[in-house]
Amino acid sequence: MTVKIVRVRPRPGVVEEPIEGDRGFELVDRRISGQKNKVENSTFVRSIDEAAYLVEQGFAIRMGAVGKRPSLISPQSLRIIRT
Repeated sequence: MTVKIVRVRPRPGVVEEPIEGDRGFELVDRRISGQKNKVENSTFVRSIDEAAYLVEQGFAIRMGAVGKRPSLISPQSLRIIRT
């Protein structure tokens, strides 16, 4: 099964995708108060399946596009597609 995480309303003219860094995909529990953007509060997972599961649990995921700065996208602004 293939899993994709896409924005409901992407920025105009770009295709944004989850960013996979050296430690994997970066997610943040949006229920944490304050300093959500700090890397110390991040959860890293190696697979897109794990990332999709955490998004369904309310985590935000860091997404980006060529030429655009990556940003945390809230789970309400995402759609998970399984094919």
